Amino acid sequence: MTETVSGPTGSPRKAAKAKAGAGLTVERVYTTEGVHPYDAVTWERRDVVQTNWKTGENVFEQRGVEFPEFWSVNASTIVTTKYFRGAVGSPERETSLKQLLDRVVLTYTQAGRDNGYFANEEQATIFEHELTHMLLHQVFSFNSPVWFNVGTSSPQQVSACFILAVDDSMDSILNWYKEEGLIFKGGSGAGLNLSRIRSSKELLRSSGGTASGPVSFMRGADASAGTIKSGGATRRAAKMVVLDVDHPDIAEFVETKAKEEDKIRVLRDAGYDMDLGGADITSVQYQNANNSIRVNDEFMRAVEEGKEFGLRARTTGEVIETVDARKLWDDIAKAAWACADPGIQYDGTINDWHTSPEAGRITASNPCSEYMHLDNSSCNLASLNLLKFLKDDGSFDTKTFVKAVEFIITAMDISICFADFPTEAIGETTRAYRQLGIGFANLGALLMASGLAYDSDGGRALAGAITSLMTGTSYRRSAELAGVVGPYDGFAQNASGHERVMRKHQAANDQIRTMHSIDIDVHREAAKQWADNLKIGAKNGWRNSQASVLAPTGTIGFMMDCDTTGIEPDFSLVKFKKLVGGGSMQIVNQTIPAALKKLGYANETIEAIVEYIAENGHVVDAPGLKTEHYEVFDTAMGKRSIAPMGHVLMMAACQPFLSGAISKTVNLPETATVEEIKDVYFQGWKLGLKALAVYRDNCKVGQPLSDGKEAKSSGSVEVKEVIKEVIVEKPIRRRLPKSRQAITTSFSVGGAEGYMTSGAHEDGSLGEIFLKLGKQGSTLAGMMDAFSIAISISLQYGVPLETFVSKFTNMKFEPAGLTDDPDVRMSQSIMDYTFRRLALDYLDFDTRSALGIFSSDERQRYLDTGSYEPVDNAGTTAAELIESAPVEPVETAKVETAKTPVELVETEPVETTASVSGDAHTAAAAKPAPSQAHTSAELFEQITGSAVDSPLCMTCGTKMRPAGSCHVCEGCGSTSGCS
Repeated sequence: MTETVSGPTGSPRKAAKAKAGAGLTVERVYTTEGVHPYDAVTWERRDVVQTNWKTGENVFEQRGVEFPEFWSVNASTIVTTKYFRGAVGSPERETSLKQLLDRVVLTYTQAGRDNGYFANEEQATIFEHELTHMLLHQVFSFNSPVWFNVGTSSPQQVSACFILAVDDSMDSILNWYKEEGLIFKGGSGAGLNLSRIRSSKELLRSSGGTASGPVSFMRGADASAGTIKSGGATRRAAKMVVLDVDHPDIAEFVETKAKEEDKIRVLRDAGYDMDLGGADITSVQYQNANNSIRVNDEFMRAVEEGKEFGLRARTTGEVIETVDARKLWDDIAKAAWACADPGIQYDGTINDWHTSPEAGRITASNPCSEYMHLDNSSCNLASLNLLKFLKDDGSFDTKTFVKAVEFIITAMDISICFADFPTEAIGETTRAYRQLGIGFANLGALLMASGLAYDSDGGRALAGAITSLMTGTSYRRSAELAGVVGPYDGFAQNASGHERVMRKHQAANDQIRTMHSIDIDVHREAAKQWADNLKIGAKNGWRNSQASVLAPTGTIGFMMDCDTTGIEPDFSLVKFKKLVGGGSMQIVNQTIPAALKKLGYANETIEAIVEYIAENGHVVDAPGLKTEHYEVFDTAMGKRSIAPMGHVLMMAACQPFLSGAISKTVNLPETATVEEIKDVYFQGWKLGLKALAVYRDNCKVGQPLSDGKEAKSSGSVEVKEVIKEVIVEKPIRRRLPKSRQAITTSFSVGGAEGYMTSGAHEDGSLGEIFLKLGKQGSTLAGMMDAFSIAISISLQYGVPLETFVSKFTNMKFEPAGLTDDPDVRMSQSIMDYTFRRLALDYLDFDTRSALGIFSSDERQRYLDTGSYEPVDNAGTTAAELIESAPVEPVETAKVETAKTPVELVETEPVETTASVSGDAHTAAAAKPAPSQAHTSAELFEQITGSAVDSPLCMTCGTKMRPAGSCHVCEGCGSTSGCS
């Protein structure tokens, strides 16, 4: 029985009649009765000004927006530009995060009241406060369409993921174009399977002529997607096109994008702008969709066994052509090697985990391949910030995580009650099957903070246990909701199929082998949730046919201030950070100190390691770091990047506990072979994945190249010889006086004892050194004498001491280890100790601090006051240089009084529950970011000298970074299509 009620914007909604005495009873987890979540935080006003770094023009400006003080500048900028509604400068424009959260949360709460979800008004109020607190404190986020549309006068489209259907008729094909456009306009993406369209090798019924085939119809849809901006001006459209491997046009589909990539190269070499978003890229086709091939088990077995495989007519189902399965498999891998398309979807696995098989097969996915369900359906997403559940003692807060999932699943299901849909068919299917997609972000940061390598059995065990707990809790809550407002409409005919999949999830949970204390409690609770889920579901049924996916969490990841997106590892160890009032800093990922503390390193060693990472962007040869711990700090890119199979195995660890699939691209180096791509795709099938995509570095032209690569490819540029007059100046040696000031230092490094004498000029600058180590006449003593003479003469000819310090510190060889010098407690070698000691004796504070060398007194001063800098220091610090730059005045006194780079960072703290007893501050290693860098991707390129294969953002011109199977801009939050 239903009744018509008024929705949040006044439009009629069909509300389920609540059962007598029914309704959820919820408990407070984060909030306190009588205290609104807004009153428990400190708020401040900020100016959001966004500039396109390439053109120099302001692309957005809104001053005086209100955010909590603990939100980063990046998060507040992205939320202001992407999610605040109303025209900028108009009275209707939102100016505070409070308005945004109220617009969404109050709409959800009212819909929950109207549809009988709450036992009484008190329960509705608790729900409202808890949801507000979690969003305010970045515990989770809904997908972008919720923030775009909910509570506005626009259609309240809440789903980010859509699957369409197209049949073998012109009316259906044209309707496909229309429906995609409506979905893109609402800020979402869509996917579909074209396999029902007859092939170009079949005849038309009406005229007897040859059919065009699905690939030809992809052209029109591609042009439409390239024209429409999602959500008005938020991002370009995202779409997925799938074709079954037994379709007669499969060979043409496989090579479609690879051929276009060849065309792009030719046009680029002719001088056309072929970057993504470039002026001439629209002249090539098929660039607005991800292409995937749906392979079945029959085909994969034919590949495995080297057999023939039949391609079937769409009209009759008969085999009209046979192909060598391995030859077709080779062609698929070659195309993916050349241009990263097509991806693979494993049809057998997908439909084996289908909860609603009686409603039809699953044939397609959304654009990022995480949502897989019925045709003409949709899924709304939400993602948890996993790092928020890491407790101070290093354990995972399982109890709070379970409660958070309960609230989120309830809210997501409520949204279907009032949501609008782009087509009636999608609305009917979604309301009948109520597909949800809860997921998470910050897995990579959580693993690192826990001292676990991403590519390790321990890392995979924890990831699998958390995913299992999340989905088990979601379905248990779904079963409880079914007892309150009824199961999904399609449940009755699919009851046995749904329960079968629940038992498959439970059996997979039993296969998890815990490795560390952190995952034992998570796994134990997951087992309980699956048992309760089956017990309650047997009585009530389930409210939702689907509960979980792992989405790319592009823009919403930045909204939550996450270090890592979705299931991804950390992108890089050094981050770019914006500051309140202007300016930017280069900081080491603040998860690293927590990880080092977890691994048992002392404070001084942590400081040295973090300083090394700040300079080099990686951990290889970091002072004091054990080689067996390198893997904990492996990243998606860089000197120690995670191996391709490391990505595949992590996906395999989580996939059995997801209703849908995983948005992720397996990155391979430029040197990867076609055989390696074939193996990755084949292992994806063997390991039970539902979908897989690959990307080989530099396989696409449509991305900016590094300066070095541009130089290599500039063969058409005329190079003129430039002759310059060269003036050679003879160097002058500045000798020391006969009597000079000298310091003699005795030292012990790793048990080896020695003496160093240093002599100075009249002005106090270093002019010579003498090192005595080993017995007189020994080879070691002779080498030390020769080295001392070479350094002394170089100093007298004007080579700066800081040059030697930067070259010889961190040089690693035996003897090494502890020293007897309180200022240099740990040394990597005699050379490392010698030049650290000389830096402390002869270089001023500013020069030393830039090199990361501090005395014991200065380190202690930092622990006490937050500043290394001596009170009477007259030098100019990096922070003071930043402050001297013209910036707009801000209302916070923190920025005005900051005296060190670290204090500047602390005006924008990155909130983490993994505290390191103050060591996170000691190890911040903050300094002004290079002027050429505006995002972490660009900073990574500056530090490592290697290119990031990502497009430039079309809004602000900065380098985007990978997020799942898409790209996201760290500067403004724009995405290349993910939700």
